[in-house]
Amino acid sequence: QVQLVESGGGSVQAGGSLTLSCTASEYIYSTYCMAWFRQVPGKEREGIAAIDSDGTTAYVDSVKGRITISLDNANLTLYLQMNDLKPEDTAMYYCAARDGTAVPALGVPGEIYFGYWGQGTQVTVSP
Repeated sequence: QVQLVESGGGSVQAGGSLTLSCTASEYIYSTYCMAWFRQVPGKEREGIAAIDSDGTTAYVDSVKGRITISLDNANLTLYLQMNDLKPEDTAMYYCAARDGTAVPALGVPGEIYFGYWGQGTQVTVSP
């Protein structure tokens, strides 16, 4: 049973940067996929970046060029480097994972793809 814990959220001014982290307790299989989602109250959860155990990455168009997803396999830690933050980036950010899979060829998977979720970390960007 995989446990995910996010950290690194906080309040920043527009144009600033943050790096979020997500540490997994364990992986059952050698092949896996992890991703970052974000959600604003009243709106659906949006997958913004994904990465798998072989290094394949995917991003949604809305964040390309401003964020980078990376994975430290040895320490079971997922990162999201966020630059040039905008007020519209304000959201609860969640880490997700699925064992035995890879990043789909079509891009960032939807919520239903993942079976493990963290509790979230809040990112607030002020003007």
